[in-house]
Amino acid sequence: MSETTETRAARPPRLSREAMYSVIRSPVITEKATALGERNTIAFRVAIDASKPDIKAAVEGLFGVTVVAVNTLVAKGKTKRFKGRPGRRSDVKKAYVTLAAGQSIDLSTGLA
Repeated sequence: MSETTETRAARPPRLSREAMYSVIRSPVITEKATALGERNTIAFRVAIDASKPDIKAAVEGLFGVTVVAVNTLVAKGKTKRFKGRPGRRSDVKKAYVTLAAGQSIDLSTGLA
């Protein structure tokens, strides 16, 4: 019990490379997400059970950037018809990651 709760909360979670890839599913490439790039914000699809500290650690670990803030939302799946039968799309969690000033992520190149 040498650590205080403040120390534990301030430390970022340690994730393996495999866990980072399971948290960050894919980048969101839309007009809105591209426009947000001008304000140092990148959008990602993430695992539905991923927390904000996990997302921050994964982006910092995979891309080597400093993350200032993480905002998340869950887009609920629509009810659609598939071959005449009603069905439901899956829920999708998105994360809007704000980077420190002067940093950027080039999504057109692959990860190392």
